[in-house]
Amino acid sequence: MEVMQRIIVIDDDADIGDLVSATAEAMGFQCIATTNSTSFLESLTPDTTLVLLDLMMPDMDGVVLMRLLAERKCRAGIVLMSGVGRRTIESTEQFAQAMGLCIAGHLEKPFRIHELEEVLRRVPKVQPLPVVRANASFAVEMWELQNAIENNEFVVHYQPQIDIRTGRVIGVEALVRWQHPTRGLIFPDNFIGRMEGFGLIDQLGWIVADHGMNDLKQFARCAGSDFMLSMNASVNSLCDLDFPDILASIADKHDVSPQNVTIEITETGLINEDSRVLDTLTRLRIKKMNLSIDDFGTGYAMMQQLKNIPATELKIDKSFVQEMTTGARDRIMVQKTIEMGHDLGMHVIAEGVETEEQLDLLRSYSCDSAQGYFFSRPIPAKEMVKWLENYHPELVLSGVQSGELFS
Repeated sequence: MEVMQRIIVIDDDADIGDLVSATAEAMGFQCIATTNSTSFLESLTPDTTLVLLDLMMPDMDGVVLMRLLAERKCRAGIVLMSGVGRRTIESTEQFAQAMGLCIAGHLEKPFRIHELEEVLRRVPKVQPLPVVRANASFAVEMWELQNAIENNEFVVHYQPQIDIRTGRVIGVEALVRWQHPTRGLIFPDNFIGRMEGFGLIDQLGWIVADHGMNDLKQFARCAGSDFMLSMNASVNSLCDLDFPDILASIADKHDVSPQNVTIEITETGLINEDSRVLDTLTRLRIKKMNLSIDDFGTGYAMMQQLKNIPATELKIDKSFVQEMTTGARDRIMVQKTIEMGHDLGMHVIAEGVETEEQLDLLRSYSCDSAQGYFFSRPIPAKEMVKWLENYHPELVLSGVQSGELFS
């Protein structure tokens, strides 16, 4: 039996609450409407699917309410309603997302019935899913990480990167995981910071580089000799002046052309770049390796970095890509970043692509390439080989299938 989805609407105008309730119930939802923040919070239950929230409440404004929702770890989708203007609503959406809330859209007052209906139709799609990981957050000790290195417990998964114009797979990004013997697969958020703190991050970097360049050969047999490998580098590692030489020696060991290697450096990590980092980055380029500024748009020194760092690629952060179909500011950020990257002679790649609509919009902006769950989640090398063998770019370009179906 299908469970009726539960909606709560809070608006100081009772007529709007009644309108939303009548519309939602006509579409098969269970809906509660209130004009009071206290009764709203009392009505909120773990099975609430969607919250429609007026920002301009007299007793407790919408921002304060969202702060309370975040404290309660509310997992319902949230639709903001207000007449304060789109830019203010979009700023509020960013604030909500920063607190871990799930924003499902917004309605600018006065809104039309069909706009409300469209938001409600998307409820099953925007209903937040619990984050499922093989491990809970925990404190990792230095000896555990040293044992993991000695026992070869670190593994590399790969996510394909697609040429948007042709649909061809042009490369993969290497993403490290820890295959813990008792805790299962551990994601990097739980150990990268600790490895940097313990001075072990360089050893991890060489493990990823060795695995990645070894696996690149079998990927290239499926996808062509110009296949690219992207790898993340810690700023700690970039301070090591021997980094370019060691990386070049690993490439030489696996007979990989340096031109087929891209080193991704996070924009936020380069805020305090010093002469040693610039030395390392320049020498990587002299050795013909590519440099990508990852998570572009999330840092605080974008223009200065573009001026100083010899990057060949800009990687648009997924937070902009995933919001650009609903947020005008995100669309503008993505479009202008692509234009700026091209004006500077750089390759532009968008990460976090999950829908055909996002891909179509990126194509209309002449973005060069993309990666994300629309094509494939990160997968082990053997699965990536099978994925490459079964991938059909014409089906993805035509919208018949997403690449994820081939994995």
